[in-house]
Amino acid sequence: MEKKFQAAYVPIGVGTFHMPSADDQFQKSISMLREFCEDIIVPDEKILSVEALSSYLDTLNPDLIILQNLTFANAAYTAEIMHRFRDVPLLLWTLREPVIDGGRLRLNALTGAFSAANTIRQFKAEPFEFAYGSPEEEQVRAKACKMIRAAKVKCEMRSLKAAAIGHTPQGFGFGRALDNDLLETFGVRQEAIEARELIDTAKSYTDEECREYLEDALSKTVGLDQTPERNRLDFARLYKAYDTWVKKNGIGLIASRCWPDFFTSFGTPVCAVLGMLNDMGVAAACETDMYGALSMWMGIQLSGKPAFFGDPVSLNEKENTITFWHCGTAACSLARKDTGAVIGEHCNRHIGPTMEFGCEASEHAVIFRIGRNPDGTFRFFIADGKALDRPKQFFGTSTVIETKGCAETIISQSVLEGWEPHYAVIFGDCADELEMLAHMFRAEVRRY
Repeated sequence: MEKKFQAAYVPIGVGTFHMPSADDQFQKSISMLREFCEDIIVPDEKILSVEALSSYLDTLNPDLIILQNLTFANAAYTAEIMHRFRDVPLLLWTLREPVIDGGRLRLNALTGAFSAANTIRQFKAEPFEFAYGSPEEEQVRAKACKMIRAAKVKCEMRSLKAAAIGHTPQGFGFGRALDNDLLETFGVRQEAIEARELIDTAKSYTDEECREYLEDALSKTVGLDQTPERNRLDFARLYKAYDTWVKKNGIGLIASRCWPDFFTSFGTPVCAVLGMLNDMGVAAACETDMYGALSMWMGIQLSGKPAFFGDPVSLNEKENTITFWHCGTAACSLARKDTGAVIGEHCNRHIGPTMEFGCEASEHAVIFRIGRNPDGTFRFFIADGKALDRPKQFFGTSTVIETKGCAETIISQSVLEGWEPHYAVIFGDCADELEMLAHMFRAEVRRY
């Protein structure tokens, strides 16, 4: 049975400080947290002793702990939490001193933060997050909201099934994932199937059996009816084969082989099929890039939109932009509204259907990649920017990203640091959440 996400609020303090101030912040904190996670677990009252803390912790099976210093509390509180839940993502939240008037120190919560943080670092290998301020302050609200969103994604990954369809082409081993690495690091289970199995399944369908898939694609695209009939019908067969297998096996993301098999053994590319799956919320990367597909999946969960998968192919120093492109697997819903999801043919093989459009503009965009270091550890590439209103740049699908940082520096540094040539472009503002996820997975962060 899939575990339901559980966030837990753990407010600690001691009763010798100013309890009216602590009571006020306790109630306001609960109200704020319930805005972002309505079923967050909260105690009936402030936790003012280690014994009360231990009893409360007995009731928890958390995926996220929000540990709050209501007042100062000694390290014994935090040690008890870490002893039980050292591997659980943690946000340490410390309240601001409510009044500075030359009189009594009412909460002394900031000192408590240092006490808690010192203990956390003794137990916890991965970084934790920190927020300072009252429940009404925007930076606190934003940090809590983002932390909850990130922890939910981590929780959902435990029930995620990925599929490698075929093998990576020669020279594309950077995208190959070992089952144990995916499961141990990210909690994701990987299945595998040969591309020829799905090709054979597609070949077994009649035109009538695939009619609904063809009609669905015709309703979402522009120009599919101009594709040669054989390729149009074979695309529908392949679309049905992929969709049926993905749903039957509960697959959330796929990394699919594409060339040369689908051109040589089937006569029709898989590009547009992957685009249709991306529109359905199934992260689908080509060239069997599993870590590219996982990067897309994380972006989809955080943005609520399909993610773009592509290569960095062009740098414009004057505009401070990087163009990302691929042969034609983008989701229909990413297409510019003035063109729609245009269908064409593959730029090198001259066989269709493939997606052929520029992506629509987005005020927020994040370039993201889960990468691997030479020693097998993981690292997260994160770069903020926005997607510009630009037409298709080359045959295939493309998006032009104006980066917040220096685009020229991003390109030169990422090349020198040996990053992979595939990236997810996420159409949304989620860079902070991705950095939090990197911390949760003990991955190196490279934020550009």
